[in-house]
Amino acid sequence: MSTTDNASTEASHEPSHDPEAALAAAGSQLSTAPAEDGGPVGIGVLGWARWIWRQLTSMRVALILLFLLSLGAIPGSLIPQNSVDLMKVAEWKRTHASWATAAEKLQLFDVYTSFWFSAIYILLFVSLIGCILPRSWQFVGQLRGRPPAAPRRLDRLPAHTTWRTEKSPEEVLAHAKTLLGGRRFRTETGTGHVAAEKGYLREAGNLVFHVALIVMLVAFAWGKLFMSEGGKLVLRGGGFSNTLTQYDDFKSGSMFDADDLPPFSFTLDKFDATFEPSGPQKGTPRDFKAYVTYSEGAHGTPRKAEIEVNKPLEIDGSKVYLLGHGYAPIVSVTDPTGKVVYKDAVPVLPQDANLTSAGAIKVTDGYKNKNGEKEQLGFNVQFVPTFAGKGKGTMLSQFPDANFPVMALNAYHGSLGVDSGLPQNVYQLDTSKMQQFKKENGDPLAEMLLPGESMELPDGAGSITFEGIERWATFSVTHQPGSGLALAGAIAAIAGLSGSLFIQRRRIWVRAVPGADGVTVVEMAGLGRSESARLPQELADLAATLHQQAPTAPAPVEETPEGERG
Repeated sequence: MSTTDNASTEASHEPSHDPEAALAAAGSQLSTAPAEDGGPVGIGVLGWARWIWRQLTSMRVALILLFLLSLGAIPGSLIPQNSVDLMKVAEWKRTHASWATAAEKLQLFDVYTSFWFSAIYILLFVSLIGCILPRSWQFVGQLRGRPPAAPRRLDRLPAHTTWRTEKSPEEVLAHAKTLLGGRRFRTETGTGHVAAEKGYLREAGNLVFHVALIVMLVAFAWGKLFMSEGGKLVLRGGGFSNTLTQYDDFKSGSMFDADDLPPFSFTLDKFDATFEPSGPQKGTPRDFKAYVTYSEGAHGTPRKAEIEVNKPLEIDGSKVYLLGHGYAPIVSVTDPTGKVVYKDAVPVLPQDANLTSAGAIKVTDGYKNKNGEKEQLGFNVQFVPTFAGKGKGTMLSQFPDANFPVMALNAYHGSLGVDSGLPQNVYQLDTSKMQQFKKENGDPLAEMLLPGESMELPDGAGSITFEGIERWATFSVTHQPGSGLALAGAIAAIAGLSGSLFIQRRRIWVRAVPGADGVTVVEMAGLGRSESARLPQELADLAATLHQQAPTAPAPVEETPEGERG
């Protein structure tokens, strides 16, 4: 090698005194530094995957996802949902026509099954699992670990005490280990000291809390996917079987199967409702109770039961709730020949607290007018269980009990539109293809009837009679498979959070060494792994107890010089 080459080599190893050159040299060592050809050197797919996983499983991101899940649930409570009420969804679309298209694209009518809500839900689930797994391994390591040895200077710890005793160091340490073990401290004996630690369940509380959150997420998802809920109006004396065709309205989860409905049936034997008869609280409900006879399975033994508000009947994992009640006027309709073509109890829906009710009577088959032509009849119904009296007020009930029942009718004939294939509200009358019956003077035919009275239709078209009154009750049958698991998760979450907040992890050390004069010097000190105002008091209590076993030695007597003795 030439002299020139050696000089250049030595110069290349000398430190550069140029700051910019030094910075460039340091930057060239970074993994993300630009390559010689000018292109960026990335961290690679695996590096990006690790970075994304670390971010996703951080506590900060878990809290952000939980916050986003809460925000995402807000539209579900403000905007009608398809799974709850299709009629309200249609009404919302008509009222907010300019927003309807955007709301449908964002799946705001199916919030809890939308792609964006599901994405937040799944990411939160994964984030919690990613948080729990490493902390679980750390906790296992803590459980297997032993308390650390005593620091060299115990007097520098925040809680510290010391005294001298005539007991030997071995006796003091033996008493200390027994005392701390009796207080459920984990103890470890070292050279001249005893180390103790307590409060490991604090981290267990954190883990239980996070596991409980996952359990609740699983329970809510399970319940949402497999849930079913339906409503049924049942007349007194009528029955219900738990099949899809029996429900007035029904909604279920996306993975629900009709075969999952538990087989049972019940009959409404009687319904009792009592109200406050007088005073400022007049008409206030006192008690609602439905008496039913139910049976499980196709050939189950009939059993009697009572269903009250907030006291459902539980049958094979399903709950039958009592939701409401009302009246059903019993009416009969005759044709021009006097033949009864319709007789039934017609439920009417309450409009106020005093059970002022409205409904419709629809005679779809069997009626022929005086010309022998088939025709359909319809009647708008208003019903009040307690009428104020003729000339004393409008059709508004004065009391919810049936003290003075009156039914008001408007009569129509024509086509009810029930054969069009479009769904209709059974409590409303579509009069778009019907004509109202008229009196001789041309006024619309409308009358108020008492029980037993009849309204004659014009030109001998027939009559309608108010036969009596029946009672009805509405029931909700719900099947929520994950509710028990969700409740257990909620209880566990509260217990875990309480443990993480109130359990304090702390360490206690006791050192006993022989002093210069042969008397044992005892030192006790404590250190809280978290903020704990009770640590000084706890250390004082432990020291007082240990002091009983190793009391303070008498103070040494100072020797007087021989020349000073009297």
